[in-house]
Amino acid sequence: MTASHLIIFLHGLGASGEQLAPLASSWRAHLPRFAFATPDAPLRNSYGGHQWFKVDDMQLDPGRIREGREAFDRKIRDVLSREGFEGRLQDVAFVGVSQGAIVALDAVASGRWRIGALVSFSGLLPPTSVSRDSSQTPILLVHGADDRTIPSVASTVAATQLRSAGFDVELDIEPRVGHTISLGGAEKALAFLGRTFE
Repeated sequence: MTASHLIIFLHGLGASGEQLAPLASSWRAHLPRFAFATPDAPLRNSYGGHQWFKVDDMQLDPGRIREGREAFDRKIRDVLSREGFEGRLQDVAFVGVSQGAIVALDAVASGRWRIGALVSFSGLLPPTSVSRDSSQTPILLVHGADDRTIPSVASTVAATQLRSAGFDVELDIEPRVGHTISLGGAEKALAFLGRTFE
């Protein structure tokens, strides 16, 4: 059976796609016609993990994020080709956590990727001019109120910036949740994707 939609999971700094595979597996039962991809970020860090852009103690340097765009785009094109979703961006969702959420938001806000949906866990919108070219992409921002790695105000600010550019944005700040994907956050994301692609 040909998959109706594709969800591409984008992991955090120093992690790997394999670490998001359990979340993908748990969603399969609820989204049986969806395909799921959990690629590794294209760059390696000094600890042997993967990263979407170089940090070197400068985690939120906008220049580093821009430098990582070409490798990110190439990785996504490879996934789309492998999964048979070339030319079907309206059926594709990015689900990113932490650094993966940063590059997902950058990809859509910059106008490079006009996808069907985006979910950001514990992310932020890099300093950039937000393009209206991708504003048809609905976005869910989920952030723990107790996040000490990327404070939740980052998602609140991102929501304001994206809405001002015409994006449809849902924002959920979760009380007593840190820098993670909580069970409740995962359930909200699953419901959001189900509604968006129904």
